Amino acid sequence: MNDLHSRHRRVMPDWLALYYDDPIEITHGEGRHVWDSAGRRYLDFFGGILTTMTAHALPEVTKAVSEQAGRIIHSSTLYLNRPMVELAERIAQLSGVPDARVFFTTSGTEANDTALLLATAHRRSNTVLAMRNSYHGRSFSTVGITGNRGWSPTSLSPLQTLYVHGGVRTRGPFAALDDRAFVDACVADLEDVLGHTRPPAALIAEPVQGVGGFTSPPDGLYAAFREVLDAHGILWIADEVQTGWGRTGDHFWGWQAHAGSGPPDIVTFAKGIGNGMSVGGVIARAEIMNCLDANSISTFGGTQITMAAGLANLAYLLEHDLQGNARRVGGLLIERLRAVAAQLPGVREVRGRGLMIGVELVEPGTDKADPRAVAAVLEAAREGGLLLGKGGGHDTSALRIAPPLSLTVAEAEEGAAILERALRSPYEHG
Repeated sequence: MNDLHSRHRRVMPDWLALYYDDPIEITHGEGRHVWDSAGRRYLDFFGGILTTMTAHALPEVTKAVSEQAGRIIHSSTLYLNRPMVELAERIAQLSGVPDARVFFTTSGTEANDTALLLATAHRRSNTVLAMRNSYHGRSFSTVGITGNRGWSPTSLSPLQTLYVHGGVRTRGPFAALDDRAFVDACVADLEDVLGHTRPPAALIAEPVQGVGGFTSPPDGLYAAFREVLDAHGILWIADEVQTGWGRTGDHFWGWQAHAGSGPPDIVTFAKGIGNGMSVGGVIARAEIMNCLDANSISTFGGTQITMAAGLANLAYLLEHDLQGNARRVGGLLIERLRAVAAQLPGVREVRGRGLMIGVELVEPGTDKADPRAVAAVLEAAREGGLLLGKGGGHDTSALRIAPPLSLTVAEAEEGAAILERALRSPYEHG
């Protein structure tokens, strides 16, 4: 393992992050568990960054991939592609977007990049509204609209980005307000920003901020924003890369918690739909999707093998009501972790919905983020046999919990017990 780590460091960029002081190589998985190269088994509460949505080595998906690989793997979008059309039909129907068109990409970054292209071309504006603490990808354009300094390595951008309040409920200048007053203050902030600039092309927002530490506004905030946006002819892009496909439990899409004025103009997705295969995409009304006046294709977006995986994965998700499972099991897990947090001075908040849960850590007795405690808990959890994620705003302040949506009650209890011991460890050892 040390040899592989040394080889990694010799040929990979320094900024390509690895978890753990002694990084692990994951060699195989099954269900909600993975194994490392030393043969040790872990309960996976991060799913390859929310990408293994249903289960590791799900037989229905591996069978579909194997059978498709035996026929044809790839042909590009220059030829008719039955699996791509079939998955697009399913997604368009599920999206809630009227007269929907679907374009497939290879990642969430590329999906958001495409959404920005569509919005700016349709509105003939290069100004974009984004949320503070947001994350939308690692390309030049998506880094430029990312409101989290830890993931935005340059201020150079082809876009003019204006950041508005609302993505984080319990921090910032409006945190002390009740939900109604919070929404009103954020709407007033949005209106004030619009009074000082030429009309933007779009607002892009994650219904639950992923890299930002699974933070979210009160339900209905984006519906209130939508009234202002519509008055100015500004598009709403919902970044559903992490929230889509039922992960939040209450809704199939994260935007549905803010659905007072109907679906977004553009929806982006990726992560879980391929259950590990490289699938992303954009859903938009036909008038927006068709606004480009130049040719375009996708070499690797929508390949037959990734579409076969997506079709099988989506069918399994719907047939087994994994959204309902996320709501039930996730609700139990959140309550269990809140009971633990009440006993620990360093846990500021347990937040989230469904199987998208954040645990924010601070220096005891303060509101100051404690990235060292986050790192210590991450290590202790791994030692206990549990893999977690991490994230946060000004500093890495939160543990991110997002297991496959097929998580059982017994596995949730097992993971909560390991995490409880790990959360106590920074304080037991000073």
